[in-house]
Amino acid sequence: MRLDDVRGFVFDVDGTLVHRAGDTAHVVPGAPELLERIRQSGRPFVVFTNGSHVPPAAFARGLRDVGLPVEDEQMLTPLCSVQAYLNARRRRAKVLPFVTDSARNYLVESGINLVDIGHADEADAVFVAHIDHADLPELEQAARAVIGGARLLTGSYVAAYAGANGPILSRGAMVTAAIAKASSARPTIVGKPSQAAVRAVRKALGVPSEEIAVIGDDLFMDVALGHMGGSKTVLVRSGISAEIDLSRVPEKRRPHATVGDTSELLDWL
Repeated sequence: MRLDDVRGFVFDVDGTLVHRAGDTAHVVPGAPELLERIRQSGRPFVVFTNGSHVPPAAFARGLRDVGLPVEDEQMLTPLCSVQAYLNARRRRAKVLPFVTDSARNYLVESGINLVDIGHADEADAVFVAHIDHADLPELEQAARAVIGGARLLTGSYVAAYAGANGPILSRGAMVTAAIAKASSARPTIVGKPSQAAVRAVRKALGVPSEEIAVIGDDLFMDVALGHMGGSKTVLVRSGISAEIDLSRVPEKRRPHATVGDTSELLDWL
């Protein structure tokens, strides 16, 4: 597949551009060169991670620290796409967050109307991102808010994502699952893959979804995100979906192309 007719690019992070072991990230060979070549071509790219424990700018800074040319405005996370969801559905909704302190500060600065647990009964939505600690009485109040009509939003509902030493389990998915079970509600994903994420990508790139390529290592997040927007999709076999037998995957869910790692894409540009 050629990518020279693509007008914008979306890259995943873990398993695609870097491999992470604890707090240490190691760049995948060829990733800096690939991003730089796209930049030099004059085409925009964004990097979208479902990580949500810090603001997007902190992720971008960490990627720059290991040699990837990613600016703050090129970084997308569920903290961005939840804004796209709320802007499309209910701009001034009251949101009960399950997030870290730094993520909470970012959401407040972004203009999202947050409520604390003492006002859970006023919430129009419960938003779960990454969280380090979960208090059972707070989870119960969140579940009661959802039973009362609040929408349950989650940054990601996959069990794990790729790490250098194996899958890294998703705490956000654990918390979401607890609230969903207690409230008998189906969570709405606002990170990858979701229409909210498609809208966030389209806005950041300024390019129609049909002219975008989505590149990542997760068949069920990255490739699914691309299909939602009608984009080209490339599965990178260097991460969590490395061993998936695509012949067993329904054709409509398969990527348009696969590569061993991002360095192979240099010849496709």
